[in-house]
Amino acid sequence: MLEIKIPGDERWDARNNVFVYDKPAVLRLEHSLLSLSKWESKWHKAWLDPSKPKTQEETLDYIRCMTLTQGVDPSVYDRLTRENMAAIQRYMADPMSAATFKERKNGKKRARYQSAETFYAAMASYGIPFSCEKWHLNRLLALIRACGEENMPPEKMGRREQAAHIRALNAQRRAKMHSRG
Repeated sequence: MLEIKIPGDERWDARNNVFVYDKPAVLRLEHSLLSLSKWESKWHKAWLDPSKPKTQEETLDYIRCMTLTQGVDPSVYDRLTRENMAAIQRYMADPMSAATFKERKNGKKRARYQSAETFYAAMASYGIPFSCEKWHLNRLLALIRACGEENMPPEKMGRREQAAHIRALNAQRRAKMHSRG
């Protein structure tokens, strides 16, 4: 969870000829599958698809979907500073996991940018409880990928790797049996 402090603001309301004072606010945000599904149900497109750049309105709406704080005045989102936006971007990019994955040789490339529904389907197929929808999205995606890696068949060895493996086994057996071949 990320906590963002939004400073108060003083502005002139020309319509009423008065100064308006906005109180400082604190937003608690969570970049999760739940936030993603809320946003995608409204905008009808995948948030994670980089080929479709997001407008400022779409980005602010995603931040609204991420908000855990109750009763937030909608004008608060208009007062987000550059530092606030940078902190949100860093938080969303954080892997939140120590998991690393190696790329498979000749592996099939699946669509990397999927919708919330495909993530829910993967959670159901791997037996991941839906309560994990509140986890940081990158952590949940790492768990889904780890489940997928565990269920993949082992990689086949190439001819050279296979020959080297057989030579190493033969050398090991010769040393164990004290023979020359």
